[in-house]
Amino acid sequence: MESHWWREAAIYQIYVRSFADSDGDGEGDLAGICQKLPHLAELGVDAIWLTPFYVSPLADGGYDVADYRDVDPRFGTLEDFDTLLASAHELGIRVIIDVVPNHTSSAHRWFREAVAAEPGSPERSRYLFRDGRGPDGSEPPNNWTSIFGGPAWTRLKSSDGVPEQWYLHLFDSEQPDLDWTNPEVHEEFEDVLRFWLDRGVDGFRIDVAHGMVKAPELPDVAEGTEAGMLDGQHELPYFDQDGVHEIYRRWRRITDSYEGDRALVAEAWVEDADRIARYLRPDELHQAFNFEYLTAAWDATRLREVVDTSLAANGAVGAATTWVLSNHDVVRHVTRFGGGEQGLRRARAGTLFMLALPGSAYLYQGEELGLPEVTDLPEEALQDPTWERSGRTDRGRDGCRVPLPWEGGSSPFGFGPEGTTPWLPMPEAYGPLSRESQRGVEGSTLEMYTRALRLRGELAALGDGTMEWLESPEGVLYFDRGSGIRCAVNTTGAAVELPESGEVLVASGPGVFAGERLTLPGETAVWLRV
Repeated sequence: MESHWWREAAIYQIYVRSFADSDGDGEGDLAGICQKLPHLAELGVDAIWLTPFYVSPLADGGYDVADYRDVDPRFGTLEDFDTLLASAHELGIRVIIDVVPNHTSSAHRWFREAVAAEPGSPERSRYLFRDGRGPDGSEPPNNWTSIFGGPAWTRLKSSDGVPEQWYLHLFDSEQPDLDWTNPEVHEEFEDVLRFWLDRGVDGFRIDVAHGMVKAPELPDVAEGTEAGMLDGQHELPYFDQDGVHEIYRRWRRITDSYEGDRALVAEAWVEDADRIARYLRPDELHQAFNFEYLTAAWDATRLREVVDTSLAANGAVGAATTWVLSNHDVVRHVTRFGGGEQGLRRARAGTLFMLALPGSAYLYQGEELGLPEVTDLPEEALQDPTWERSGRTDRGRDGCRVPLPWEGGSSPFGFGPEGTTPWLPMPEAYGPLSRESQRGVEGSTLEMYTRALRLRGELAALGDGTMEWLESPEGVLYFDRGSGIRCAVNTTGAAVELPESGEVLVASGPGVFAGERLTLPGETAVWLRV
């Protein structure tokens, strides 16, 4: 198998707005990231993935793009981006950026032209405009619902207030879906890819990679089909349609035409490993996020099942598997695994388990500090469109997007200059979790991540390759990665003994005893050299 950096990389996701604020306006920016890059090099990551920094009204955190070829002034300039890219490359860190091809912002030039144009015009053909149902067209064209809640259609009104056509938006009403049957849409995004590849980016993370293509005639969703993002996915007429694969074959030809190792990564919420592997065939994308692993419960049987099915499905198409525990769209895994001390124990153990698996790992900013979800943000601070579209019943994703604590004992904790008011309030509990508080402290979450990532880079066995499950007590996952390197994780609440022992390379918690037999405390993981 040909070696590529992304097959075994540790890739660190930066939520640009919440990473580091260089100018004190309360929002993170590209210059702030550039200032903090040495810390990421010290942590030991191989690449960073930047969430959208493009011109945007931020109706959905930047995933509503108004200009795909420029930096929003609140985040900096194209020159700031070039500086960041060059600085990262000097430190040996590659850079992946987001591309958002399913929809644009309603502030995008194309959509403004479409609204001003007549039904049936070339301007409207770039989006999914349809006449309504019913004698006066007052009913939406079909029964599709938005992922963020409410209907997936909004009706336009002409300048004199007369209702007219409807447009599709699978997400917020300020994110109109593009019509990928239009060749102009294909040409536009292929040009966008080239614009950033020419600047030197190392790859793209493709937002809603299972979207874009809709079933012909836009049929109603069958009654009883789950309209969410995971269940019944390939039964939905707007997700995981076969036509997306030809798009990615074209995109792959573009990335392959550039020197260097450029990667395409799919955010595809597809329900099973075999379906997602179709995106990773040799002439399509390089990687896809493993959401089946991310959503797996803290259960040894389930975790082993997901690992086995993921490796088998991806291996069948020659693709490396990815592993991820948190990102900007889900509850942080410290909280998801129970919260408090137990949640942190499980999160640390789960991280060591993940980093020992063959393939590449995606880390979400702040997980190396053991940050929990911020669950008590005041309602007036919430900005995720899910909050309003759900009738204020779903608080949305702001709790995992709170800015990072770098240093100090009070807000803004070094996120920005003294006196900065962060765009989301930072809890006082962040003080002991800041990078400054944990750096060099034996047993801290930051030091565990740093040690594990260093070992992962030094030990050839821990890269891309194979693994072998070993006999272990119930509730324990124990496997060999070759060259005498093994990992064990105890998902139970009680200590267990393994039939053998060895040199402890890194452990997720205290109390590991390597005598004649290894004693592994509950909810703890360890890497061994035997």
